[in-house]
Amino acid sequence: MGAHAAHLAGQALRSAIEERGFARIIVATGSSQFEVLSALVQEPGIAWDRIDGFHLDEYVGLAPTHPASFCGYLKERFVERVPLRSFHYLDGLADPVAVCRSAEQAIRHQPVDVAMIGIGENGHLAFNDPPADFETDAAYHVVPLDEACRRQQVGEGWFASLDDVPKLAISMTIREILRARRIVCSVPDARKAEAVRAAIKGPLTNLLPASILRQHPNTTVLLDVASAQLLTRSHA
Repeated sequence: MGAHAAHLAGQALRSAIEERGFARIIVATGSSQFEVLSALVQEPGIAWDRIDGFHLDEYVGLAPTHPASFCGYLKERFVERVPLRSFHYLDGLADPVAVCRSAEQAIRHQPVDVAMIGIGENGHLAFNDPPADFETDAAYHVVPLDEACRRQQVGEGWFASLDDVPKLAISMTIREILRARRIVCSVPDARKAEAVRAAIKGPLTNLLPASILRQHPNTTVLLDVASAQLLTRSHA
């Protein structure tokens, strides 16, 4: 699944570079992206020095050296492994409102060619927990993290306890994610099966943020057997 996600992203990046000489990519973090990023940095034929990267979300108040920091995660697994033209981190220790403003100015400069994302156990996209804001036109905003989201972070081993998980995050907004020309959404693991079922079969609602992906004209959702277990062939 990770290799196929990387291949789809590579197609979008190579096409954008051929079309206008550069490309832009949004990258996600978390356990769902381990294999995706591992394959992406090895994808052949990508002129990384013509590509600008953008950070999807980050905890407020977490230093880049913290084991759960998404800045640290992306630096280790992506940014330091390919010669990007630029990468726009979200600084969890800086003033979050100023970080949102700076990130919006950077990402709105040109269209994004591909967004690599996942779906949370509670159906979130980035850190847009339910009920997600489907209306804001901002590119980034500061959001509260609900208990289900915070428990997921503990369950995946990023934090020792619920009390250790920050309660606020900087997140790309739903509408900004949907502005990407291509979305590649990778969702492994049985823990995500109910969120996948609801996103694909259920109503389009901000109580299940991932359901909004059905409105994007160029989205591919990649599942494994475990995450797809609640779907029938007619839904897959």
